[in-house]
Amino acid sequence: MNLKGRDFLTLKDYTPEEILYLIDLAAELKDKKKKGIPTDVLRGKNVVLIFEKTSTRTRCSFEVAAYDLGMGVTYLDPAGSQIGKKESIADTARVLSRMYDGIEYRGYGQTIVEELANFSDVPVWNGLTNEYHPTQMLADMLTIKEQLGRIKGVKLTYMGDARYNMGNSLMVTCAKLGMHFVACAPKRYFPDEELIRQCEEYAKESGATLTFTEDVEEGTKGADVIYTDVWVSMGEPDNVWVERIKDLTPYRVTMDVMKNAGEDAIFLHCLPSYHDHKTTIGREIGVKFGLKEMEVTDEVFESSYSRVFDEAENRMHTIKAVMAATLGAFSE
Repeated sequence: MNLKGRDFLTLKDYTPEEILYLIDLAAELKDKKKKGIPTDVLRGKNVVLIFEKTSTRTRCSFEVAAYDLGMGVTYLDPAGSQIGKKESIADTARVLSRMYDGIEYRGYGQTIVEELANFSDVPVWNGLTNEYHPTQMLADMLTIKEQLGRIKGVKLTYMGDARYNMGNSLMVTCAKLGMHFVACAPKRYFPDEELIRQCEEYAKESGATLTFTEDVEEGTKGADVIYTDVWVSMGEPDNVWVERIKDLTPYRVTMDVMKNAGEDAIFLHCLPSYHDHKTTIGREIGVKFGLKEMEVTDEVFESSYSRVFDEAENRMHTIKAVMAATLGAFSE
């Protein structure tokens, strides 16, 4: 399996075998880190991280993973780059690929990271766009494999707005890997029809199934994984909260939902989560709308069902695998 020189923009670009290889490589690198075995095989190389949307987990994961591999890192925050402002995306890609061995982008439209990759001479990695979040998918799949002992055949129910990066990416990944994906939400929050058709083709090859339902009891019954995300994403206007709270409160992950799921079900969330009033936004929204929790109850978030912090840690190990594989550190 040789992924050297490949971009990592969406899992649509990767075969099931390649995705599973990256998950297995991440598990191997995680084991070595736990045992204190150095993996600084990319010493002398450098990567740049472009963040038009800030993040805790993604930034820390890329930085620690790069350091563990022996690489130097430059972080460019929203004010630290001229990308798209004084310098075109194409020119930015051509400049940075003369200085760095890899480029990470976290920001807005998928077209931006696609254009970066098109004009770059080095691998480009998608840290999140409006449409896709592929590094999160590898972390999720590694967590599922660790907790359930398998990936193929797992039933994953995503509750909430399935039209954007998390719903899209989970559907693609489940379809590729032979899982049973359920989008549980109001009909107008279902994924794009064209992407559904594309994923149905993947599912024919893998044995996956795709289900779309507005019925919470039906959608979560017997699920192995219950997954949710915040109801309003970064960059969306505040007035969206009114609409989302009205539409999605019935799809909050509660203890009743978890008890309706499979006997060994786990709860996942890509974080951050509004499960209490201990954040500025959570407190403001909670007070404004009279809510003490939003997409998931605090009871579930802090319960034995929850594997969100294992999942968060796995961002680092899986991102390390992506960088190592695409920069040619491990080729079979």
